[in-house]
Amino acid sequence: MRLSLFTLVFATLTATAASTCDRSCLIDFTDRYLAAMVKHDPTTLPLAPKVKYTENAATIPLGDGLWVGVSEGPSTFKIYAADPTSGQVGFFGMLKEFDAPAMLALRLKVEQGRITEIEHVVVRHPHGSGLANLVTPRPGLLETVPPTERASRAEMLRIADSYFDAIEQTDSKLAPFADDCERHENGGQTTTQKTPDPAADKATQIINALGCGAQIDSGELRYITRIRPRRLVVIDEEKGLVYGFPMFRHRGAVRSVPIVGVPGVTSRPKAFGPIDLLAGEIFKIRAGKIHEIEAMGTLLPYGTASGWD
Repeated sequence: MRLSLFTLVFATLTATAASTCDRSCLIDFTDRYLAAMVKHDPTTLPLAPKVKYTENAATIPLGDGLWVGVSEGPSTFKIYAADPTSGQVGFFGMLKEFDAPAMLALRLKVEQGRITEIEHVVVRHPHGSGLANLVTPRPGLLETVPPTERASRAEMLRIADSYFDAIEQTDSKLAPFADDCERHENGGQTTTQKTPDPAADKATQIINALGCGAQIDSGELRYITRIRPRRLVVIDEEKGLVYGFPMFRHRGAVRSVPIVGVPGVTSRPKAFGPIDLLAGEIFKIRAGKIHEIEAMGTLLPYGTASGWD
């Protein structure tokens, strides 16, 4: 497996970088940022003169985008991934925009006491059964990993990146999935589902009951053309979290996929594309295995640049 150039450069630079903003400092910057959004006033923030801000891959002026309509900040669904080594912090949370629910994946970069980079991925009007899973985060995503179960930064990066290799090559052996690995997408539980979603068809219920690895091996995700760039940019060693903004590319040529080894399901329609999906994604890594995956994403035109390439 080969990591992307961006990932390799990131790992090299951050392995030895020192930050003057520790974990609590980065979380405080995040909370200040969210509070400023609710007040619709970015001037209260310590911003670098040339701060860069993107929302759903578009570079826009700070104060536009989500800043315009935020009517309520995050309350109970909040996940922080703090990386003092790189001076970055990631955040997953639920808030309200014009009084309607919205999911936010946020990244801030802090240098010398100022915010230099701001990145949003926003999912507006999430709906369905997933909303029940967006009230409070799964406990595993919040727990501190015991020192004896922590991996090095380089190993955490490799493990998270291997998840995308497994999808691209339809081979779960490429990634170390724990037996209890569970993936959520926009709140909806899409693997290891013990209680079927009554709103889903029978085939979807069967597929969503599979574990993270078994679902990949079934061919369910074969419609994804590639995942580039992967942009794993925040590593929280204390919490065991790797946080990134991968771009899932769908060329649109695959209209259905054969399903292998799943009784009751032989094929699945995939009316995707050509589209891209820009995701915010968090991996929980304990004792060298992927246990929780929390993902959200928004659809974009095929071939969209991430805004940070």
